[in-house]
Amino acid sequence: MFKDRKEAGERLAQALMKYKSAADTIVLALPRGGVVVGYGVARVLNLPLDIVVPRKIGAPGNPEYAIGAITETGDAIFNENEIRVVDKEWLKQEMEKEKKEAQRRLQKYHPSGKCSAGLHVPLSGGQAPALRNATVIIVDDGIATGYTMRAAIASVKSHKPAKIVVAVPNCAADSIKQIRKEVDEVVVLEIPPVYFAVGAQYEDFPQTSDEEVIKLLRNAQSHNPS
Repeated sequence: MFKDRKEAGERLAQALMKYKSAADTIVLALPRGGVVVGYGVARVLNLPLDIVVPRKIGAPGNPEYAIGAITETGDAIFNENEIRVVDKEWLKQEMEKEKKEAQRRLQKYHPSGKCSAGLHVPLSGGQAPALRNATVIIVDDGIATGYTMRAAIASVKSHKPAKIVVAVPNCAADSIKQIRKEVDEVVVLEIPPVYFAVGAQYEDFPQTSDEEVIKLLRNAQSHNPS
């Protein structure tokens, strides 16, 4: 059990100290709650912080239960057993809605449509530089089904980094097994025997606002102007 996301980020950073001030290394956090954790990691490790913005696709009637996830570019990962039984038109509309929300967040957090890491192609078009040959530490506040994180991994992989590390305070046991197959390294502090939801792993788990995300990214940029 973590007190809050701030404490979780500070504790997670201690498990990642081998990356402190490492060259060609960046922390990418998943908005919104993951940015609070990622900020703590980046600050302690003296690394740049930015975002990757996949969106969860929730089950019909139970939006908190993920049946997949989609990136702002439309790439998606699904639980094939789950989507087999959902209405295809509903799924199409849900994917479009979440893709637009991912784009909205990217545009709001980075008005240029491109994060400083150069991960995203600007929404106005054009080619952004890739994270080729970098070490990328992907951070969130926890992993339940794992689909959102897996979509983030796929997004980062397409840019051919040298190494991908997934770092989270807590994770469901089944999900971490799959994620270990998809990245070079996984750092997780707690794997509870029973995992209902990310929020259940925290004493204090408030919603993170867009304004807080923007503030943290700006603070991180001022600490790491390069």
